[in-house]
Amino acid sequence: MPSQKQLNQMMQQVQKMQADMAAAQDELANETVEGSAGGGKVKAVVTGTGELRSISISPDVVDPDDIEMLEDLVVAAVSEGLRMANEKQQERMGGAVGGLDMGGLGELLG
Repeated sequence: MPSQKQLNQMMQQVQKMQADMAAAQDELANETVEGSAGGGKVKAVVTGTGELRSISISPDVVDPDDIEMLEDLVVAAVSEGLRMANEKQQERMGGAVGGLDMGGLGELLG
């Protein structure tokens, strides 16, 4: 069983991790990434938290006889933007919890 000192240290680490995660989430909400498709003719801007902010479509990719292609390009651009946002989340959130020393936590849970 961990000592009171070890428990206090673990609680401090958890509180720091929570503060680091909150700060990382705030930063992610203010950052954007841009996914594109069709050689940049369709662009999707996504926040680091995965919120779609805007879609941009070049007029020369709009073909009334081929709406499916445009739909596919939009899906591809949004998917790319979300993938990039997810990578950014992993980087930031991984850094926020990376230094946590679980110490005797296993003993408490086990």
